[in-house]
Amino acid sequence: MIGRRFEAEKLDDSSIERLKRLSLLARGDILKMTTLAGSGHPGGSMSSIDFYLVLYSYAGVDPRSPYHPDRDRIVISHGHTSPGAYAALGRIGFFPVEAAIVNFRRAGSAFEGHVEKGVPGIEWNTGNLGQGLSAGCGFALASKLLGRGFHVFVTMGCGEQQKGQISEARRFAVKYDLHNLTVIIDYNNRQISGITCEIMPQNIAKNYESDGWEVIEIDGHQFQEIYEALRKATLSNRPVMILAHTIMGKGVSFMEGKEEYHGRALSYEEFQKAMMELGLEDDLSYYRQMREKGEFFLPPQKYPIEIPTIETGSPRTYGKDQKLDNRSAFGNVLVDLGSVNLRKDGTLPLVVFDCDLAPSTKTSAFGREFPSYFFQGGIQEHNTATIAGAISTVNFISFFAEFGVFGVDETYNQHRLNDINGTNLKLICTHNGLDVGEDGNTHQCIDYIGVMRNLFGYKIILPADPNQTDRVIRYVARTPGNFLVAMGRSPAPIILSEEGTPYFGTPYEFQYGKADLVRQGRDGAILTTGGMLYRAIQAWEILKEEGVEVQILYLSCLSDLDREAILNACQTGVVVTYEDHHVETGLGNLIGSFIAEQGLPIRFHKMGIISYGSSGKPDDLYRMQGLDVESLVHTVLYEIRRI
Repeated sequence: MIGRRFEAEKLDDSSIERLKRLSLLARGDILKMTTLAGSGHPGGSMSSIDFYLVLYSYAGVDPRSPYHPDRDRIVISHGHTSPGAYAALGRIGFFPVEAAIVNFRRAGSAFEGHVEKGVPGIEWNTGNLGQGLSAGCGFALASKLLGRGFHVFVTMGCGEQQKGQISEARRFAVKYDLHNLTVIIDYNNRQISGITCEIMPQNIAKNYESDGWEVIEIDGHQFQEIYEALRKATLSNRPVMILAHTIMGKGVSFMEGKEEYHGRALSYEEFQKAMMELGLEDDLSYYRQMREKGEFFLPPQKYPIEIPTIETGSPRTYGKDQKLDNRSAFGNVLVDLGSVNLRKDGTLPLVVFDCDLAPSTKTSAFGREFPSYFFQGGIQEHNTATIAGAISTVNFISFFAEFGVFGVDETYNQHRLNDINGTNLKLICTHNGLDVGEDGNTHQCIDYIGVMRNLFGYKIILPADPNQTDRVIRYVARTPGNFLVAMGRSPAPIILSEEGTPYFGTPYEFQYGKADLVRQGRDGAILTTGGMLYRAIQAWEILKEEGVEVQILYLSCLSDLDREAILNACQTGVVVTYEDHHVETGLGNLIGSFIAEQGLPIRFHKMGIISYGSSGKPDDLYRMQGLDVESLVHTVLYEIRRI
């Protein structure tokens, strides 16, 4: 911790007067920046500003060292109150407040419409309501594991409490004894559409109490009450929620209690009236001139992500007679990583998260060996995805293991926000594609390539067999950035070279973005990925017996294609893509786009999933969709003979 967090028992009179003066000025700042920008959320900013000022004044944060590793973390979950946050930070000295007033919602500036980490003092990009408490849990867990002692404060809106992810986060915080976590809720009883309790009735205090939190209710505009409640919370042995009763638009009579000002900036006439009521100068024309001149421009600052150094150990090589699923190889690597990185004091720079699927995702062994660094999130995927992302920015390598339908499809928004926040998450999704088999189409994730390629920072890797899985997991563990490693459910043969040795065994080294030419051929090319490689090799053997030699190019990295290898494959004149994904959004679509962009005059055919699967053995499901080995052989021969 830096500074002295809420050291005094109470605020003295001079401190209260200081806060009152800052509060008045900050309300003016809020109205100036939103009116000048012509958009924004002034109402909630004015109901939150008083506790923002207390938090940034007395928590363990320092404007002179905003990124100190031991600082308290203040997460603003109701990110639309950015004008209030920027006004408080500016008035306390994190930056000149004029920079926020002039550049609020201006393209390229740090002061975006919802809080962003490009502003000193902001710890998490929010705006998508309901995720801030989960991020706070991630930071609080990091503080506890690292022994740093920093406290985490999460500010939230009352309408936001309707989100289910918040319930998930509350339970996680109590289960893992995050007594270094405090929530303060701006309870102004208003949201966009009207009165909060009419839009969706809820008993916020009872909800927190029933999950094991301590609850304190205060007047959110009385500085002494705010201070004492926050101080008490930091001394509690439980997570604490402070319900701060506030007034939407507090300080300007015609705005107070009016939901229309939740997301509407004042007209200039309203602004003049508000400034007169607050007793503040109308200097909007001055700031408008500064905006036009580009004065006080502050670009986004670089937010420091802490990434530990990690040893990856020696890879395992599985023999040609072994039949193992990739997920078991993943589980084995986790144990290896834990063993080689265990410090003398018993600590680890590695954490693993699971959502009630440990026996299937194969994280159980790590959990048994390193229970203090294994976190069972229960059937709460949204919360766990955000926690795993947040903690990955505070000196931990974070693995989140899930089935594809839950780890990608169900939690896409959480990963999107993780990506925007520049996290260092290793998302390992098992049970993808028709290979899931008997669980049926609700569990057969066939769209994850198209889904995750929408995220600019995620790298997608599909290992072919246990040997490549081993090396891929070690690679992502030591490489900064967000990764999705996806695999199927079933055991599969070890991929062998033409000489009969493990193709991905020693001395093979995984190189991100490099395709693997598994078989040579000049008559055509099969481009494949994931668990379909061994079937493609079976087809290659049949074709060879018929005098047709095709190459097999394996593409494991679907976020960064090996363009040179693809061009070489295209020189055969025939390319067939073969995959266990939606035929319109997977590998075939990527290769088709590449071929079209290059203007290559070749025969091209996509083979992939054309409809939701059924419940049955994977081989039967592939046959139903024309993805069995025989169908692949027939397709390749048909395309070659059409030349």
